[in-house]
Order: sequence, then C-alpha cells, then structure tokens
Amino acid sequence: MSSIQPNASQPGLSSSTPPNDETILPKSRSGEGDNIAVPNPARIGRSETPADSLLDAVTDARRIIRLIQCQICHKILQDPTTLPCGYSICKTCLPETRPRANISWPATASRLQGFDCPFTDCGKEHAAADCALDVTLNKVLGVVKTAIASYQSAIEVPEYSTHITVCDQWGAGGIPSLEEKQPESRVLNGGRILATYTLAELGKLEYSSEVSYLSVGAKDNEDNKLDAEIFLNLKESVKTEVDCQVCYALFLDPMTTTCGHTYCRTCIYRILDHSDLCPICRRAISIQAQADPRTAPSNRRLVSMIMGFWADLVALRLQAYRLEQQANHGGFDVPIFVCTLSFPSMPLFLHVFEPRYRLMIRRAVDGDRTFGMVLGRSAPEPNEPDFMKLGVLLRIVNIEFFPDGRSLLETVGVSRFTITRHGFLDGYIVANIEKVDDINLAEEETIEASELGRENDVVVLEARDSTLGSAGAESLSIAQSSPIAVLPDDLDAISTRELVNFGVDFVRRMQAESVRWLTARMMAIYGECPDDPATFPWWFACVFPVSDAEKYRLLGTSSVRERLKISCRWIVEWEANRVSTYQAFP
Repeated sequence: MSSIQPNASQPGLSSSTPPNDETILPKSRSGEGDNIAVPNPARIGRSETPADSLLDAVTDARRIIRLIQCQICHKILQDPTTLPCGYSICKTCLPETRPRANISWPATASRLQGFDCPFTDCGKEHAAADCALDVTLNKVLGVVKTAIASYQSAIEVPEYSTHITVCDQWGAGGIPSLEEKQPESRVLNGGRILATYTLAELGKLEYSSEVSYLSVGAKDNEDNKLDAEIFLNLKESVKTEVDCQVCYALFLDPMTTTCGHTYCRTCIYRILDHSDLCPICRRAISIQAQADPRTAPSNRRLVSMIMGFWADLVALRLQAYRLEQQANHGGFDVPIFVCTLSFPSMPLFLHVFEPRYRLMIRRAVDGDRTFGMVLGRSAPEPNEPDFMKLGVLLRIVNIEFFPDGRSLLETVGVSRFTITRHGFLDGYIVANIEKVDDINLAEEETIEASELGRENDVVVLEARDSTLGSAGAESLSIAQSSPIAVLPDDLDAISTRELVNFGVDFVRRMQAESVRWLTARMMAIYGECPDDPATFPWWFACVFPVSDAEKYRLLGTSSVRERLKISCRWIVEWEANRVSTYQAFP
C-alpha cells in the first residue's frame, strides 16, 4: 500500500457472427482430417463500449458456451491448460512432447521437452514446463459445471425443450457452405443455454459451429426466463473466482503464469519488482519483468469471459486504475531517481536493480515515461536532503528487462528542473519541481554584446603566445597542446561563436592525441562533437574528465554563453595543468 511522507485496451469479446470473425486455425491432429477454422474468442468482434461487450442470456447462448469449450476436441474443457500464448485447451489435448533441440540455458530437465503450439497464429515451440493446469480457469469451470448440473437434474421431466440446429459458421451468416452435409438437429431439455451446453458436453457441437433455436412447449417466454436465471447464477458463481489474489479486485488484463496461477498484468509487474516467485505456490515465475502483451499474452479465455460477464465493471476498474496511476506520485509532480548527473538532450543509460526503483520505473513506463534524475550528496548538511536540488527530467527511450527483474534503461534528457518540495512514495522520492529555462535569444545577444563591448581589445582566438614566454611556448609545442593560449579572464571578451570553435578545436586535438577520456566507446554513446553552441556544453560535460561539482554548475545556468564559458574555462585549466606537469617532469 502506498504511503506519502512529505519532507520529514482490453481485448473485447468474440463476435458470434462467423463471416466477420477473425479466425485461428488449430493444426491437424492425427485422425482428425482437415483443419477447421475456429473463431478466436480473445481478438474478434471488439466492441466500442462496455455495454456492447456484455453477453445476453438469450441472444448470446452460443457465445456463452463457447467460452468454456475446447478448441481442439470441441467438448467442455477438462483440466484446462493455458499455453504461454494465452490459449487454453484440455490437458489431454496437448500435443505429444518431443526433445527440444539446441537448448543450452537453462536446460533444466523439465524444459528439455516441448511441443509445437497447435494454433497457427502462434506456431511457437512451448516447453512442457510452461504448460501447467490453469488453476483459476479450472475453478471457474468447476462452478459452471456445478451450476449447470443443478439445472439439468431439475428438468429431467421438463415442461418445455429446445429444438437446436447445428450449422457451420458460414451457413449461420447466410453464406452457402462449401461442405456438403445436412445441418444436424436435436430436441434437448431446457432453454438455449442448457441445450447448447448439453450438445457440447456430448461432443456434438464443434467449436466453430453456430446454432439456431426453436422453443418447444414453452409458455410466456418461460425458456427465456430460465436462460436469464441460469446466466445470472453463472455470473454470481464465477465472480468469486475471478478476483486477483494480489489486489483483491476483478482481474484487469489477467495473465497466467507458467505455474498456472493468474494475476492482473500490473500485479505481476509489481510482484516481479520484488521477487521472481509466485506468491501462491512459490515457484519461479518465468516471465520477463516487462511482459509485453505481444510476448506474454493475456489469458484469452478469462479476458473474453470477464468482458462478456462484467464489461461494465471492467470499465470502472480500468478507470480506477487510471486514477491510481495519476495519483501514483502522491500529489507530487514527478518521481525522482537519485543517482548521477544527466544533461538535456544527452543520452543516459541506467541499470535498475533496487526494488523501489523497479517500481518507480514500472509506473513511469505505464505513465508518460518520464522521471527526474538528480545527483546524490556525498556529505549532506544537517536537515538537508541527501540529494542535489537541480536535476534533469529524463524520458525513457528504450527499456530491456532481465528475467530476474533488473532492467537496462536508455533515456534522454528533456529539461532541467529545481526541486521545490519533496516526499517519499513506496521508498522512492517524489517531488514538486520548477522548470529551469534559458533566457531568450535576444537576451543572449544582449549579454554577448555587453561583455564584448566592455573590453578595450576583443580577444580573437588566433595563434598567440600570451604570457607564457618562449619556454612555455616550447612546452606547449612538445605537449602537442594548442598554439592558442587563453587566460580565464579572456573568456568574457571572446565571442560566443569563438567559444564554440575553441571547444571544438580542443576536442579534435584531443582525438588526434587519443586521450584516454575520449574513446571510441564514448563517441559511440554521445555521438560526434557538435558545433552547435546550445548542445556543445552538454556534450562536453558528458565526456570531459572534470568533477561532478563542476559539471553540476551547468545545470543552474540560464544562458548558452554562460555554459560555453564554463566549458572553455575547464579547457584552459586543463591545458595549464598539462603544461605544468610537463615542466615539472620534462
């Protein structure tokens, strides 16, 4: 549970209109004959509103039963097993396993056997160890079967029945079927839901088949009333089994782990921020900490069922989740990562391993993908925070998660800020910030003109000996330093463009000398030296070997020119130190 301490799209339900359905195709099994086109219950017929997703007991009886029907054997699911791709089939319908080739890691005994997924829109090889009994779906099926059985036994001598006719998906849509066979018809006890369930239980209703109904002997819509009663009973019975055991709310985008337990996707992320063990069975969860829906699909059967039964509740749950996300920072502007210096427009790579920062990054990824970066204080003063107040807002460009929950972040600096107020949320810092802006170009020009106008002689960066004398000049030549000698006091009298040129020329000379701090790796990360006055100081601060305290000064500046002078001052002092070192140790 979050605590604040100041300063002290969901997939829709499948449509039952066959010609418009997106279909998946289970692969042929021995003895089954031709492949059968099967509607995908998790992807097709997406509705625009929650009300459109809700199932109706009378008009959607076929879709209700399809939710608990196996796509391979076409019967009611028995010992349901959810595959890593999100599809659920009977345990006995799993393909035969075979040894997996070229698997060297982790290569545990349980992962050396596998099979090809029977669904063509997946087609991947699944390890046998990743296909456990789906605990939640099994419980759901248990209560459904119990509820249906109670109604079946109550109408052994029914007052009415249903004439049900089975046809393929094309015939149901009014399109002539290519299959030359007559539709099958039966008269079964009860209303539409009971009759459809019984037909599937007998194995006489293929998953892709549609049905038409004709009431026999019912008066005053008695069959419709029974269907409504059964459906309401089913929803009430199932509701207790579709609450997440982490957040104790209705599943939101349910994911089933390889051990067979199901949680909300966001709850799995939260679990993996702290542990890679299932909270229920304590088995390892072999899901990446950033389980993208494309690589770790939701439990398609549960998604379809939840959307069909409680789409309105899902909408409220999603709204509450979004409000929670908005309140994640506890009334503060941004989360704060206390680590290192960063600079606007410059890349920064981070290795995130602490649980508090895993959670923070998770929330950032789910939100606007931004967070603040500040430098920590090595020796904070009493009653002072242990971090610097100036920082940079970073945007997450790319993220890679490791199986143990650690992550590598590629970020880029967006803007500077100063912290005005801070607090703590779930172990990490959150803060209110004020943006640090530069002066406008007109003011930049005014400052430059003013500084250059104050000097009697504007310094032009051409070859000049300054006050070093002949010995100093000889030392500079030997040390392969610049022939341009500039004193710190001269920088105010140098134009902004000359300051940039001075810095760029220095970098080029250092590259020619192959200095240790200007390696190919650094260039690969930060790119070639820019000649843009606005960018050069940030780039230079990333590569130049100067203390963090000096680099930190850049964050508090308000003009490009000021930053250029700071950067050039570093160069002047560094060059002077090189000369002094050479003279002391010729």
